[in-house]
Amino acid sequence: MTLQGQRALVTGGGRGIGRAIAAALTAAGARVCILGRDETTLRDAVDAGIAADCAACDVRDEAAVSATLGQFRREQAFDIAIANAGAVETGPFMRSDGERFRRMLEINLIGTVNLFHAALPAMLERHRGRLIAIASTAGHRGYPYVSAYSAAKHAVVGLVKSLALETARSGVTVNAVCPAYTDTDMATASIDNVAAKTGKSREEALAAMIRDNPQGRLIAPEEVAAAVLYLCGPGSDAVTGQSLLVNGGEF
Repeated sequence: MTLQGQRALVTGGGRGIGRAIAAALTAAGARVCILGRDETTLRDAVDAGIAADCAACDVRDEAAVSATLGQFRREQAFDIAIANAGAVETGPFMRSDGERFRRMLEINLIGTVNLFHAALPAMLERHRGRLIAIASTAGHRGYPYVSAYSAAKHAVVGLVKSLALETARSGVTVNAVCPAYTDTDMATASIDNVAAKTGKSREEALAAMIRDNPQGRLIAPEEVAAAVLYLCGPGSDAVTGQSLLVNGGEF
C-alpha cells in the first residue's frame, strides 16, 4: 500500500503509539506532521525521519489547534488526521472527583473534537479524507479504577459513530482504533503506579495488566499503527463508523 502524495497529521506523535503511527505513515509515503506538548520529543522524531514537520500544541486548546493546522495547510491540506493524544488517570470512583472527569474528557474527547473540527472542512471541500481516533478497549467496556478514562473513551467512540453518519456520502471516513494495554511509556507509568500503591512487584503489576488479554502480552505500538494504515488505505473506502479492536481477542 502506498500513501504517496498524501499529507497526514498525528497528535501525540512524539512518543508511543503516535510515534509508531507517524513512522508507519511516513514509510507508506505520506508527508507527516506531528503535534504534541513536548517540543524536544517532537523534534527528535523529525530528526529521526519519522515525521517531516512538527509543532508544539495543546490539543485541548481549540484556537491553538485551529491556528496550527491553518499554518500547515498553507502548504497542503491534510488527507489524514489521527487524533492520538490522550492520557489516563487511575483511582476508585469515589476518589475520582469532577475535576478528574473533566481532565479526562478534555484531553481524550475534546482534543479529538478540536482536531476533527480543524481538519474536516478541507476534507469535505475535496470530497476525500480519513479521520481516525485512537480510543481504547476502555471505550467498549468498563474496567475498575479508570471510570473517568473509560467514560471519556466511550465518548470518543460515540463521536466517531455519529460523525461517520454525518459524513457518509462525503468521501470522508471516520473510524476509531481501540487497543488494549499497549507497550508504551503510559503503560510503564501505570505499572510503576500500581507497584508503588499496592506493594506488588512490577512483574506482578504487569501480569495483572495483561490478565484479560488471551495472548498474555501487551500490544505493540506497531500493531496499532498497522490498523491505522489499513483504515487510511484505498481499500477501506466503505469502512466508516467502526471501532477496530486490537486486543488479542479479549472480547
